Amino acid sequence: MTDRLPLFPLTSPLFPGLVLPLNVFEERYRALVRDLRALPEDTPRRFGVVAIRNGQEIAPTGQEGRATGPAAGLGDDPLAALYGFGCVADVADIVDSGDGGFRMHATGIVRFRLLSVDASGEYLTAEVEELAEEAGSGADELAPQVTRAFRTYQKRLAGSRERSLAAQEFTDDPTVLSYLVAATTIAEAAAKQRLLEAPDTAARLGEELRLLRREVAVIEKLPSLPAVELTQQAICAN
Repeated sequence: MTDRLPLFPLTSPLFPGLVLPLNVFEERYRALVRDLRALPEDTPRRFGVVAIRNGQEIAPTGQEGRATGPAAGLGDDPLAALYGFGCVADVADIVDSGDGGFRMHATGIVRFRLLSVDASGEYLTAEVEELAEEAGSGADELAPQVTRAFRTYQKRLAGSRERSLAAQEFTDDPTVLSYLVAATTIAEAAAKQRLLEAPDTAARLGEELRLLRREVAVIEKLPSLPAVELTQQAICAN
C-alpha cells in the first residue's frame, strides 16, 4: 500500500509502538502541524518520520547563500540525504507552545519504504510504501534470549548487580519486544536504522542479540560507568 505523507526528517529513526515527543519551532514544520490540526476530527493525523543519512535536522541560519526552504539542511537531493526506510507516526495531541510553535506527541504505527520526496511545498512530503510485519523463522525462540540479554545490558549500564534490581516485566510479543529493545538500546543512528530495516522480527531480534552481547562485553571492560536513565526526551529539532 502506498500513501503520500508530510515528512519529518530527524537524526534517529522512530519505531512502531514508540511515543515521539516533538517541540516544533521551525516555520516549515509549524506549517505541517497547522495542516495536520486543520484536518477533520475523524481523519487520522499522520506523518512520516525518517532518519537523516547525510545532512542537518535544523535549517542552517545566518549564512548567506544557504537554503531555507522545506529541504534546508538536506542538500540538493533530499531523497539521497535520507535513509530509505522510516515509520508512520500518528498524532496523539498538539498543544500551542505560546510562541507560534507547538508541542506534539505522536506514536509510531507502521514501517515504510521511502519512494520519493517532494520539496515543492511549504514542507517536505513523501510517497511511501507501508511494510507488512513478518515474524520470520525463530522469533519465538530468540525473544527470551534477547530479553535476558537486555536485562543484563540495563543492569550493566546502571552499574548494579543483577540480584540488586527488581525484576522488570517484558512483553511476550516478539515483534513488540524487538521494537522496544531497538528504541531503548543506546546506539548510533546507523545501528538503529539497521534494526528498523530488518526484513522481519527474527532478523531484528538476532541483530539485537549480537548488539547487546557486544555492548555488555564493552561495558564490563570499563572501570566505571555512570548510571544511564533510559527515558525519552522531547526532540527539540523542528
